[in-house]
Amino acid sequence: MLKTPLHSYHVDHGAKMVDFAGWDMPLVYMRDGKGGINEEHNQTRNAGGFFDVSHMGRLIVKGRHALRFLEKVCSRKIRDMKSLQCRYSLVCNEQGGVHDDVIVYRQDEDSFLVVVNASNRTKLNAHFAKVQQAHDLKLTIEDQTEKTAMVAIQGPRVMDFVSKVSKEIPGLKRYHFTVKNLLVAKLIVSRTGYTGEDGVEVILPAGMVKMAMGLLLKDIDPKSPDAAVKPCGLGARDTLRMEAGMPLYGHELGEEINALSCGVDFAISMDKDQTEHADVFIGMDALRKTLDSGGPARKLVGMKLEGKRSARQGMNILKGDTSVGIVTSGCPSPTLGYPIAMGFLNSDMTSEGTVVQIDNGKERLDAVVVKLPFYKAAKKA
Repeated sequence: MLKTPLHSYHVDHGAKMVDFAGWDMPLVYMRDGKGGINEEHNQTRNAGGFFDVSHMGRLIVKGRHALRFLEKVCSRKIRDMKSLQCRYSLVCNEQGGVHDDVIVYRQDEDSFLVVVNASNRTKLNAHFAKVQQAHDLKLTIEDQTEKTAMVAIQGPRVMDFVSKVSKEIPGLKRYHFTVKNLLVAKLIVSRTGYTGEDGVEVILPAGMVKMAMGLLLKDIDPKSPDAAVKPCGLGARDTLRMEAGMPLYGHELGEEINALSCGVDFAISMDKDQTEHADVFIGMDALRKTLDSGGPARKLVGMKLEGKRSARQGMNILKGDTSVGIVTSGCPSPTLGYPIAMGFLNSDMTSEGTVVQIDNGKERLDAVVVKLPFYKAAKKA
């Protein structure tokens, strides 16, 4: 099993470790027998959470045809990105399903960093190599995942916390990044995240982790109830992303799930072939056929459940005795105080206020369709 450069930190701070996509990762931290997912969730919503996301894949794509290649494999326009800008995109298959969702960092004209999901890194490396060979593209793809670490620091107090390390970073725009020097090493710091909160994600050489952690967390006592930032595990990361209505591969995204069903239409540039360079991404023709036939049969919705019981992935969504959809994710929302779920529902039933039931195998849970995201962080004045 693979271990991230922060593995010893997790063990030293009482993390319960689990296998996630072949990596030994912290699920939740227990401090003196106390703690839990809800506590870490609320810590992130109210102050700040520190997440090890080193299991995410980090691929450097560079060379003369790097841009052409990314336009081919990414559903979103890449050509108009500026240097030091990030962009969320899908990587689709020929049928219009989703290989993965990624974030592309444009470092300069012909050099890009692509962050991919841990469970899809091997698959994407093979897919990218196949596309490169098929189109005879001159570029290199270097997998730097195991040479680097990646951490996310998220929450409303994070920018004040980060400003003590760098005055420049709080001035970054969302989905932009900067490169900072730490002695002889370079750190990539982006204003991105997966929790619905403000914050940053930092990529750094694996060998510099211990020193960087000392600088970032030197004044933080994880046991202090007033700490601005505390370590958090994958459990809280998942409940946070659900509240924020963010899709997860294997739940709201997948090879057999039409990309236009997933609630991320902003990441699908169906007009790519109408631009000056006439770029066409893999899967575009299939998605155009979907649109021409009236759109996807089902679309992603949010649902608020009555009572205290939660829905789980795979449960049927019913209207009367008819199955009209399927649950993709669900949890009790620590922030909102009631159960929430996401799922695919027949496209003609996705209006807010639509009442449905969810079959948990023993009983039917009443639910109502609500607008995504469930939670949106308050903007600072």
